[in-house]
Amino acid sequence: MEPVIGLEIHAQLKTKTKLFCPCPTEPGAEPNTNICEVCTGQPGALPRMNGKAIELAAKAGLALGSKVNGQSLFSRKNYFYPDLPNGFQTSQLDPPICQGGSMDIETPSGPKTIRLNRIHLEDDAGKCVHDEKRGRTLVDLNRAGTPLIEIVTEPDLNSSAEAMDFLKKLHALLVRLEVTEGRMEEGEFRCDVNVSLRPKGSPTMGVRGEIKNLNSFRYAGQAIEYEIKRQTALYAQGQPVLQETLHFDPARHETRPLRSKEEAHDYRYFPQPDLPPVRVSPELLERIGLSMPATAEETAQNLLGQGLREDVVTLLMDRKGAVGYLEEARAHYDQAKKIAALMAEFLLPACQKADVPIPDSPVTPRNLAKLAELMDKGVVGRRAAQELFPILFRTGAEPEALAREKGLTQISDKGALLALAAEVVASHPKEAENYRNGQEKVLSFLVGQLMRKSRGAADPKGAGEALIEALKA
Repeated sequence: MEPVIGLEIHAQLKTKTKLFCPCPTEPGAEPNTNICEVCTGQPGALPRMNGKAIELAAKAGLALGSKVNGQSLFSRKNYFYPDLPNGFQTSQLDPPICQGGSMDIETPSGPKTIRLNRIHLEDDAGKCVHDEKRGRTLVDLNRAGTPLIEIVTEPDLNSSAEAMDFLKKLHALLVRLEVTEGRMEEGEFRCDVNVSLRPKGSPTMGVRGEIKNLNSFRYAGQAIEYEIKRQTALYAQGQPVLQETLHFDPARHETRPLRSKEEAHDYRYFPQPDLPPVRVSPELLERIGLSMPATAEETAQNLLGQGLREDVVTLLMDRKGAVGYLEEARAHYDQAKKIAALMAEFLLPACQKADVPIPDSPVTPRNLAKLAELMDKGVVGRRAAQELFPILFRTGAEPEALAREKGLTQISDKGALLALAAEVVASHPKEAENYRNGQEKVLSFLVGQLMRKSRGAADPKGAGEALIEALKA
């Protein structure tokens, strides 16, 4: 049997306000404070369309090769749930804002194109908070009305690995386009997964199960793996696979039934009478197209062309904000390779450990560029930089001033280096005698001792030359 997988990805759009009202979308507010009469479904309250959401949806469509429709319609998707105050979700059925498109992923057998069925706009529901101790459920409507795009793939995926690769690549693309913040822990990028089995090569689809609301790449992979095993076991036992909606329990690594799977007609879609058609003009599409950033492939090639190693390029592109930080730093000191090396060695690990977004780093792009320049000019050595960076990250201080304050500016003066070399030779008479007897490898040890004595501030090349001169004296 062959797994057949389709994805329905929900991405919260990066807007300041909700889809049909001026309430803020930023997470973290006290429950039921970012609400108004529109997003709580009060009688007579009329929605007002957020134009920024239309632009972002069209931008995603352009990036994914979709056809952006000049006109699309909102519909009411009717169902009952306590966190849906209107009693319906405002979504798009026909036509959606975008149709078609695709994205390529890499597989062991080579590149594979995953087709998209559609991209449509819709508003989000609120959130039910289950208080098991008190046996009650509370409803927080802060998320109600938050703008989403739903990206629906064709059933072109055949393994959990392919699905995870697709999700990661799509997430990276939408975040880089600034279509979404993509904070998965906040539910800003999540997916429903449809899984079925069929005889290998058969055009006939099997009965599918839909696993809802997966907000982790890892959970998506685990859920797919479990569902494939579950359906395989049912077929092997001669039992039917039911078409149903499932919940994934990450603690038990298993799926459990929620309800029977709905079809489109179950939702009784009909046009939303309170909203006009969504119009996307050719002029708007042209403006969006001109504002599109370089593709991931173009960005990678550009960085490689600046001399960065492939592993460093991958590291920077995998961290949100890192490429932009590098470009900003280059404006202060145009040595991308050297700045990127400092980012990989110092900045990225420090930001990760402190859980600080790279754009919010206490070490500004200007100050990291200055540190790279000081190292280039021999004012600060690598060991001194290792000692300086934690202080820079903690305080946001200016690198050159801090280096001088801490006595970590590199010692290049010949007289000062000769004085240090004489002290090292005097402190290690045995090693000095071994060097004079032809054991030249001892010089590395003596250089290390001089560097330690200078707290890493001595110029390594000058230190070696000074020691050779002192050993001959």
